[in-house]
Amino acid sequence: MSQPLPSANASTSLQVRHVRKSFVSGQVRSTVLHDLTLDIRAGELTLISGPSGCGKSTLLAILSGLQRADDGQVIALGQDLGVLGARALERFRLRHTGFVFQGFNLFPALNALEQVELPLSYLGLAPAEARRRAMASLEEVGLGPRTSLRPSELSGGEKQRVAIARALAKQPDLLFADEPTSALDAANGQTIIDILHRIARTHGTTVLCVSHDPRLVGHADRVLAMEDGRILSDRVPPSPSTPATGFEETP
Repeated sequence: MSQPLPSANASTSLQVRHVRKSFVSGQVRSTVLHDLTLDIRAGELTLISGPSGCGKSTLLAILSGLQRADDGQVIALGQDLGVLGARALERFRLRHTGFVFQGFNLFPALNALEQVELPLSYLGLAPAEARRRAMASLEEVGLGPRTSLRPSELSGGEKQRVAIARALAKQPDLLFADEPTSALDAANGQTIIDILHRIARTHGTTVLCVSHDPRLVGHADRVLAMEDGRILSDRVPPSPSTPATGFEETP
């Protein structure tokens, strides 16, 4: 008999209940996440911060369905991820989630428009609709004039914006970003976090971003500080006094 799902208000898109995760290497068992419980709200950019090795990327992988918890419950959009089989979990990720990674994960031979169009074919969209969505997403991240360029012709900040556009074109309910600014300088990193913040606000998307970069703290709606697999604090940072505008690149 399945347990009832935890109750949540309409704005809660991710619920974590008593999640634990350990890894075994030889005869050594290391606990990475210790009994975590939290709610993540839609329409916000939530930043998970903390030093390398504190468990934040493992938490992101579990919340996105890329890994399973050893114990506990993850409820995403009202669906208990722990009871889904591998194929159902893959369908859930395809339909409801978008991912942005540190290394961009772009195909060298494809131009920016083709990069964004590619995953839309797996959703069964007609080519014309896929092209329309891809163009709209690239324009939203400020790359309308750069759609014909391949990764080798783009700056690091532009590559990451292509990756964001690729995730955005799927119109995901949940957008996960793992260290999206670590390969970028301060100005381009701020541009990326501002774009992610705007996506949360304008699309009502749940944006969950993992980073050890302290410069991002002031640009998030909420900051969860982690250390040694535990959440040490949960706070709302003050708004930045001079939010960035535009999409200027630094040399």
